[in-house]
Amino acid sequence: MTYSLPTPIQPPAAEPGVVHTVASGDLRPSANVTCWPVQERLEAALSAAVGSLGWRVERGHEVDADKGHGFIDSQRAGIEVFKRLPPDAPLIVVEAVWQYSHHVLAGLRTHRGPILVVANWSGEYPGLVGLLNLAGSMTKAGTPYSVLWSEDFTDEAALQGLKTWLGTGRLTHDTSHVRELPALPPGPETELGTALARQLRDEKAVIGVFDEGCMGMYNAIFDDELLNPLGIYKERLSQSALVAEMGRVGDEEAAAVRTWLDGAGLTFHTGTDEATELTDAQLLSQFRMYVAALRMADDFGLDAVGIQYQQGLKDTVPASDLAEGLLNNVSRPPVLSRDGSRELYAGAALPHFNEVDEGVAVDSLVTNRIWKAMGLDPATTLHDIRWGEEYDGRFVWVFEISGSVPASHNGGYDRSWSMRQPPMYFPLGGGTLSGVSKPGEIVWSRVFLMDGALHVDLGRATVVELPEEETRRRLDATTPQWPIMHAVLHGVTRDQFMARHRANHLNVVYAPDAETADRGLLAKAAMFAELGVSVHLCGDTALG
Repeated sequence: MTYSLPTPIQPPAAEPGVVHTVASGDLRPSANVTCWPVQERLEAALSAAVGSLGWRVERGHEVDADKGHGFIDSQRAGIEVFKRLPPDAPLIVVEAVWQYSHHVLAGLRTHRGPILVVANWSGEYPGLVGLLNLAGSMTKAGTPYSVLWSEDFTDEAALQGLKTWLGTGRLTHDTSHVRELPALPPGPETELGTALARQLRDEKAVIGVFDEGCMGMYNAIFDDELLNPLGIYKERLSQSALVAEMGRVGDEEAAAVRTWLDGAGLTFHTGTDEATELTDAQLLSQFRMYVAALRMADDFGLDAVGIQYQQGLKDTVPASDLAEGLLNNVSRPPVLSRDGSRELYAGAALPHFNEVDEGVAVDSLVTNRIWKAMGLDPATTLHDIRWGEEYDGRFVWVFEISGSVPASHNGGYDRSWSMRQPPMYFPLGGGTLSGVSKPGEIVWSRVFLMDGALHVDLGRATVVELPEEETRRRLDATTPQWPIMHAVLHGVTRDQFMARHRANHLNVVYAPDAETADRGLLAKAAMFAELGVSVHLCGDTALG
């Protein structure tokens, strides 16, 4: 019997002296079109730099004039692009924007040539965030890669990095700031972390996942086989169920949330144009989501909850940000059970892991339990590693979450405000919970996947206060509607952090002073270690 066999793909052969490039983009056409000019400038600068080293750049896919951009904008499109690329050629993924890693991950996992991911050192669009997400996703996938960043690829460090990678197929950076966890000293913090870890394993926790896999963040999906040994289990929920539950929340209940927030001093920057301004109707919908999220969390006995954020919901209801920021704060509008008999999660923060980042879920759950046991404010949030510059002799990072922080991080509701989310991302609007993070001592951390196992990086930082005009300059250079944190890492340079970090997000939690922050970090290290997570200390900490 004769069968019709498929014709094998015959990819082109690699040419000496030629490096191929691809550009992963957003799923949202509006974002791709808006950001395309910045991407073009980066690609031109990179091509000039590569050309100066005697190589030629060949772009792996054409600019689509009808779409108005040259990004790979879906997983299928990425698969088709990689079919046409020489599988052994050196490949550069060029990112000046936020990108969906799964658009290119299928091709990168099977590419045999050396891979370099580059980004522009700029806050205008989150290219650095896109680079770090793709790096974290490739780390999880076990795909070898190198990374490089530069303002315009004319500086000596960038040119030398390109030269090294083109010549050897590898580029390494200084990561001497990372140390393995030493034997922990006996004491109350070690005992606390160990006891809480054993309690978590024995009694178990449930995290509510509203639609997994937000915005192509493959690195943010943690398999049950890795979570369950920690005592953490997923309750998989649909965002359509959340929208349905919102429909059961009456106007009076939603309006009560607004009244409470007005009384607490939160400023709402509202208008009447639904297309471009934050409106009262959008806010009412967001308050319904807040009530609905708490009731669903109560229904399923959740210890933490994650809403997917931009995809899906953006076409159905206004943004989830206000609900997310309120949930993470201890002081927040009270919500009663459906029968009115009790307040849900009274006097407690319900950790929300924004963008359904399950590394943040694990971290927030651990932090919440330790900080509560220590009698501290357990409000946590993630931030994007957006950008940063020197200021007054120190490198000050711009950590900027794309929507909301707990109000306590800003110093309270009276030091916080709500602005309309950019229409480019949110056609139906919705308000943020924004502000400038208060000065103080923080512990930063990231739980990530590497070599098929869970790891966590732990470090210390100080949130500093910058002059109002410098804060405004940094906001205007990024996304002014979003919350911002000015952070100085302890003992970690800019390039060390970029070389090591395995995610676009990091978690932060405040402590009242440096000594307490050090004790909290010790307790976190002990809890993670007892749970079987590989702990890495980054920079200067009290543990070394």
